[in-house]
Amino acid sequence: MSKYLNPYTDFGFKRLFGEEANKDLLIDFLNALLPEHHQINMLEFRNVEQLGLIAEERKAIYDIYCEAENGEHFIVEMQKAKQRWFKDRALFSVTFPMRAQAMPGKGWDFRLPMVYFIAVLDFLYDEKEEIQKFQRDVSLKDQDGEEFYKKLKFSFLQMPLFTKTESELVTRKDKWCYFLKNLTDFDQIPAILREPIFEQAFATAEFSRMSRDELRVYEANERIYWDNYAVMKTAIEDGEARGETRGRAKGRAEGKAEGRVEIARNMKNEGFEVAVIVKMTGLSPKEIEQLE
Repeated sequence: MSKYLNPYTDFGFKRLFGEEANKDLLIDFLNALLPEHHQINMLEFRNVEQLGLIAEERKAIYDIYCEAENGEHFIVEMQKAKQRWFKDRALFSVTFPMRAQAMPGKGWDFRLPMVYFIAVLDFLYDEKEEIQKFQRDVSLKDQDGEEFYKKLKFSFLQMPLFTKTESELVTRKDKWCYFLKNLTDFDQIPAILREPIFEQAFATAEFSRMSRDELRVYEANERIYWDNYAVMKTAIEDGEARGETRGRAKGRAEGKAEGRVEIARNMKNEGFEVAVIVKMTGLSPKEIEQLE
């Protein structure tokens, strides 16, 4: 059994980076990803559930949502399972902190805060090898590649593409990615991570420091991920088998679709909120409500 929790589970990621007592871990992690001229000193956590302007609008659920002392907003997401429309979801998510600036009944000049969306992905969204990048930083640019808008930034970390070994670690970002990628395999703290901030992170992730209730929540959280993975894989394989006479590619696509539906149905039967099922499966609230 691993000595440390899985940081790719919702519980594990939020225990490391989403608790007030470990705010310095989040600040250090974000500063490792941000440019030198844009470092953070202080953060305030915000409500991770953002409502639309009217009740009928969809909600956005973030893993971590925080605001820096100068008013900049940070949405930090961990995503274990691949979603077909994850890029669309990222764009959808950043609209909420932007629109929240327009306070009803008050004058507003449309000046927006800086918004960062940072995603730690345990899958590849760049399927073509020739365009794959471990870290893809995105901003709005014009037809000549010049930056058009500086206050909206996206950073996607495709963790399967991070392959550095301990001897190859150079930057702070390298160390954090090495920590996240290999945490469940460590028996002790590697020499290169023997510094206060990482020692704190290892202590936070250690099972022996969790209460019984916390362990129950973590174990349930991890089972959901493995169950969903098994259901998805089975549905894909069944879809491929049924699609042999119509073409393997079509069968695989059908299998993936059926896998998402089956996961959504299972989560709905277990009593999960619709917003959480939307995040895990990519289905719309209407599609989930129609499941039996």
